[in-house]
Amino acid sequence: MKLDHIGIAVKDLDAAKKFYQDILGLPVSEPEELPDRQLKLIMVDVGGANVELLVPTHPDSAIAKFIDKRGPGIHHICYRVDDVNAKLEKLKAAGMQLIDRQARPGAHNTLVAFIHPSSAGGVLTELCQDAG
Repeated sequence: MKLDHIGIAVKDLDAAKKFYQDILGLPVSEPEELPDRQLKLIMVDVGGANVELLVPTHPDSAIAKFIDKRGPGIHHICYRVDDVNAKLEKLKAAGMQLIDRQARPGAHNTLVAFIHPSSAGGVLTELCQDAG
């Protein structure tokens, strides 16, 4: 397992991209839209891990609700694993509260699943693996 990315909710993807790319000089990916989650994202390569910039595309999306309640900022942390579903089984057996019981398609050709913050020290935690 290793750190894959830290998700940051933003109100303005272009302004966030400008900060990371133009001001900090970091490489950024092309925007990717996830219509089923009502968000658009950009990955920022920070050398070994990424920053995932997330902007809502609908006012009822989870990211929009997060920003409305807490403001822009760190949304989640993601760890890359070899087998998300096997890790979910271990977490279920240990009594952890899960948001996802099975991995689902994520950005950049990955499978993802989320662990509820109440079981992860107050932090929304994502697990991801390459979809293959």
